Amino acid sequence: MEKICSSVKSGKGLIISHNLKSHMISHTRKKPFSCQECDKSFIHKGDLRRHIRTHTGEKPFSCQECDKSFSLMPYLKRHIKTHTGEKEKPFCCQECDKSFIQISDLKKHTRIHTGEKPFSYKFPSNV
Repeated sequence: MEKICSSVKSGKGLIISHNLKSHMISHTRKKPFSCQECDKSFIHKGDLRRHIRTHTGEKPFSCQECDKSFSLMPYLKRHIKTHTGEKEKPFCCQECDKSFIQISDLKKHTRIHTGEKPFSYKFPSNV
């Protein structure tokens, strides 16, 4: 049987003592893992490793059906649905009958109804 360790501050039960140590660091707000390329810091080493991919362009998760690669596993899983035909679209527009796989697509679509134009460009006066 695994031992449950408890955080005195929050009372949150954690199964592994390593997780308790990591959890306790979250109370101190210290971020001991720093990116050498920019000013971002992280509580967990794994978060830093994932962040570094934004600088290196590393995409270790590859689709077996096509030549696309992704920096994070959830991105690959979402992409695989384009090959399997899995079309679960849980995000529905309240204004019309359209539904979307990703909430970001619903947010973009909603602009059609609201007229919102978040990206503006001012033409130079000499054009």
